[in-house]
Amino acid sequence: MEEPQRESTPANGGMTTAYQLNLRHLRGLLAVHEQGSISAAASAVSLSQPALTQGILKLEHQLGEVLFERRSDGIVPTAAGELVLERAEASMRHLAAGGRLIAGAGFEPDRRLTMTQLRAFLGLFKAGSFAAAATELGLSQAAVHRAVRELEDAVGRKLVERRGRGVHINFGGRRFARSCRLAVAELEAALSELGLDPHNPTISIGTTPLARAFLVPEAMSLMVAERFPAGFRVLEGSWGELVESLRDGLIDLIVGELPTEAIPDLATTAFYAEAPVIVAGRQHDLVGQQNPSKEKLAAYPWIIAPETSPLRAEWERLFPKRRPAVPVECGSIMIIGRLLTSSDMLTLAMPDQVALQIRSGLLARIGEPLTGSMPTIGATMRQSWRPTRAQRRFLELLRHAAEGLGADASHKPLIESRWV
Repeated sequence: MEEPQRESTPANGGMTTAYQLNLRHLRGLLAVHEQGSISAAASAVSLSQPALTQGILKLEHQLGEVLFERRSDGIVPTAAGELVLERAEASMRHLAAGGRLIAGAGFEPDRRLTMTQLRAFLGLFKAGSFAAAATELGLSQAAVHRAVRELEDAVGRKLVERRGRGVHINFGGRRFARSCRLAVAELEAALSELGLDPHNPTISIGTTPLARAFLVPEAMSLMVAERFPAGFRVLEGSWGELVESLRDGLIDLIVGELPTEAIPDLATTAFYAEAPVIVAGRQHDLVGQQNPSKEKLAAYPWIIAPETSPLRAEWERLFPKRRPAVPVECGSIMIIGRLLTSSDMLTLAMPDQVALQIRSGLLARIGEPLTGSMPTIGATMRQSWRPTRAQRRFLELLRHAAEGLGADASHKPLIESRWV
C-alpha cells in the first residue's frame, strides 16, 4: 500500500507547543512501536487504521520530523522517533500515575483526557482564579470552566472547590496537578530536543544561599560564553523551600547543599565539600588573631543563619553550651555583609559566599575554616528526570565550575577577575 504523503515542516512554522499535541495520537505512536504495525496498533488503541495513520502524520507534521520508517522487517522509529517515543512514554506514565491516585487503577489518560483540559487546569492552578487563568491563557472564562469541569468528569472526582469569589485546588487536585506538570514537561523536553522551543531551552534552577554566590553564576557564565542556545530561570531559597517546586516540575534541579540522607524520589550528585568560615568586618578587633578561642568568639554578637540552613547547625555545634548574643537572624549575604562592615558582629559563611567582599577588603576571615563538619554541595534532581541536551551541558559546567574552587583548583574560574 502506498504511504500517504509526509510533510516535513511543522504546521505552525516551528512554534508547536506541548499543548497542541494530541494524547490519543501520542498513545497511538507508542502502540505502533509496541506492536510493530499500524493494524495491530489501531486495534490496541481502538482506532481505525486510517485514523491512526492520519494521527501519526499529524504528529510528524507538527514536529517537522519523520518518526517511523517502513522497512522489510516492519515499522522502525527514526532517531527523532526514538526521542519522541521516550518522552511520550514518560509523559503517559506521569498522567497514568496521577490518574491512579485519584481515579483508580484502570484509568487510561489518553482515552479520558485532552491537552486542552490539562492546559486549563494547570492555568487555573497557577493563576488562582478562573478570570486570571482565562486572561493568562487567552481564553474565555466559560472555556476554562468547561475544560476544568470536563477534566473532573474524566477523573470522576472534584479537583477544584469554590471559596467565595476565589477557587481552591483540593488535595487530590494538587497531587494530580503535579503529575500533569511533569507530563507536560516531558513533551516540552521533546520539543526542546527537536529545536522547536520558541524560547530556546529554558533551564530552571533552584539555588540555595550556599551555591548562589559562585557555583551557579559561574556555570551560567560558562554556558553563556559558549553561546549555547539556552536561557535560565533562577529561583532562590533554602533546600526545604525549593524541594516541592522540584517535585512539581517547576524547577529542573536544586544546586546547593545535599540532604544528609537518601530520599526515594530524589537523586543527587555531589560536586565538592567545603568548610564554613567565621567572618567579620575588616575593622573587627579579632582580625589578624590566630584562631581565637570559643570564649573570645562568644564575647561578640552574632548574625546567624535561619534554622533551615546548614550554617545554623554549624553555629550550634560551635557553641553547644554557652551561646553568644544573637541580635540578627538572616540568610541574605548582602544584608549580612553590610551589617558586618558597620558593627562588631560575627557570622558563619561559606568561603564562596564572601569571596568578593574579602578580596575587596570589606570583610575578613577570622581563624581557620571549621573542618569538623563540611556540607556537601551538589545537585538534587527528581529520580524520574531525564535531562535535555541543554540541561546535561549545564550539569557538566557545574562540575567544571566546582573544579575551579579551592587552592588546588584545576583551572581559573571565568568570573574570578570580575570579583576584585
